[in-house]
Order: sequence, then structure tokens, then C-alpha cells
Amino acid sequence: MTDRRIVFVVFDGFQPLDLTGPHEVFHSAGEYACEVVATRAGPVRSASGLVVHAAHGVTDLDPAGTDTLVVVGGRGVDRAREDEALVAWVVAAAAGARRVASVCSGVFLLAAAGLLEGRRVTTHWARGEQLAREHPGVRVDCDPVFVRDGRVWTSAGVSAGMDLALALVEDDLGRGVAHDVARRLVLFLRRPGGQSQFSVALWSRQPATDPVRAAVGAIHADPGARHDIAGLAAHAGLSPRHLQRRFTAELGVPPAAYVERVRVEAAQRALTDGDEPVEAIARRCGFSTAETLRRTFHRRLGVAPSDYRARFRSTTGAPADLSQEGTSA
Repeated sequence: MTDRRIVFVVFDGFQPLDLTGPHEVFHSAGEYACEVVATRAGPVRSASGLVVHAAHGVTDLDPAGTDTLVVVGGRGVDRAREDEALVAWVVAAAAGARRVASVCSGVFLLAAAGLLEGRRVTTHWARGEQLAREHPGVRVDCDPVFVRDGRVWTSAGVSAGMDLALALVEDDLGRGVAHDVARRLVLFLRRPGGQSQFSVALWSRQPATDPVRAAVGAIHADPGARHDIAGLAAHAGLSPRHLQRRFTAELGVPPAAYVERVRVEAAQRALTDGDEPVEAIARRCGFSTAETLRRTFHRRLGVAPSDYRARFRSTTGAPADLSQEGTSA
């Protein structure tokens, strides 16, 4: 029996790919023994209706001897983190484990177990604000696909669990084995970019007052316009200084940062919906040159515009030229 014992924690309403994706990665590496534990042994229904069999319940599986503890996520995590027996088992298993990991919202169960205080973690971009609000002692960073902080590893949503599992395999067995597993499963060994490339249009609060709403409306109506603070203040009917304060207070970002993100969003849509050259998209979306757009994409999304187009291009357009993978615009 291998010493590399992976124990997955599941619960009713878990996300099935959070379990099956990493499980397949570890199985493909050939050096791991994988087990599944739930509050009770037996069938556990996932959020999508898929039922898996948990061979163990927390009352019959000794938490000692767990090498790597992996807590999955899913809609059911909010109820699971109130399950005292399950949380207590996670605490006990984590105490002796070499590594502790979570996929997606499984991080909330680790937080309930008191395992994240003072650590940097990630989760699905849609739940990062909630995690930061409920656990102010945890440093939440929702851009990386996965984060390692000491022996605690956390990943972003759903398929990012496979990225995390590949990183754990590489940490144990080396890059060569991880690369072979990635090739077999047709995965990136290192996925380019972060979560922000997937979260278009969902990054900001809504304006609360008419003046700020007017400024925001002007930005979205024409992302490529100048949109300096004086022009936006004119739209809002406020002084530039007053708008700067009101805008930042209501939306959580200053006007200049908001304008840049709207322009990036517009460029993302243009790149995936048509064949317009990158230079033309850059000018139309408010970036002076293709190089400015490229630098902004790298800073905000972690990928070049051409790579973004290849990965996210609409299927109604021309086929993506995957031979351009890794190039820059």
C-alpha cells in the first residue's frame, strides 16, 4: 500500500467534477491510494444529481494516516460546514496530514475547521467576496487558479481542481510524471492566466446613485471614448473630486480602474465574436496600440489577446488556430 493516501471529503450537494477530476489525475499518476469519506458511508448525491458511493463515514475511517486531505466544493458546502461531526473529522485528519487542499468552495469547510487563519487562499471568483467577509483573518486572492501557502493548497472553481491535483503530483513525483498525466488527460500542465479571464462583467458592484449611474452609463455606451475624470464628472453633474470619491465608494474601484476594466471586457468580446485585427480592436476599445492592449491583458488576465481569442473564440466564428498557442499579439 502506498504512503500517498488521498482522502476526499464529500457531502450532499457537492460538485461532482471537484471529486472526479482530481481523482482521475491522482489515479493516472499511479502512485496514490484514493478514498472518499462523507458524514455517513453510502450514496452521496451531488448538486447535479450524480450519486457517488462514499466507502467510509467519519465514524469508521481513522483520520490518522491521511497524507493529503482534499475537501471538495459545491452548493452543499454551506450545510456541510455546519455538520459538527464532519468538521471535527476534517480537523483531526488535517492535524496529521502532510497536505490539506480544497477545490472551489470547499475552502469554506477548511475555514470552518479553523485551518486558514492568516493564510493566503483562493476559491471560485463568485464566492471570494463572501469568504473574505466571513473570515477576515484569511487573505483571499481570487485571481490565481490555485494557491499554495505552506502545506495548505486551495484552488479556484470546478475544473481548477485538476490543475491543483497536477501541481500536487508534480510536487510529489516531479515534472516529468505530471507532464505525462497532463498529456494523457489532455490538460494544460500550467494553465495560462487566472480566474479573471473567466469572470467578464461580474467584477463590480452596481452604482447606487444617479450621478454615478450616469458616469457608468457613459463608460459602457462607448468604452473607447476618452473618459477622463473631467469628462465623467460632466456626465455626472459633479465636481471631479466629488465624483472620484462617490464613484470609488459606490463601486469599490476608482473611475480610471473601472474604465480600464470595461475596455478590457469590450476587447474580450471583440476578440471572441469576430475577426477584426487586434490593432483595430485596441483602437476601438480605447487602447492606443496593440502593444498597450497586450500589456493590459497580461496584467489583468495573464494571457495575450491572441491566446485569449484562440481559447474563447465563439463557435459561430472561424475555427481557432490552435497552432498560435503561446504567441502574443
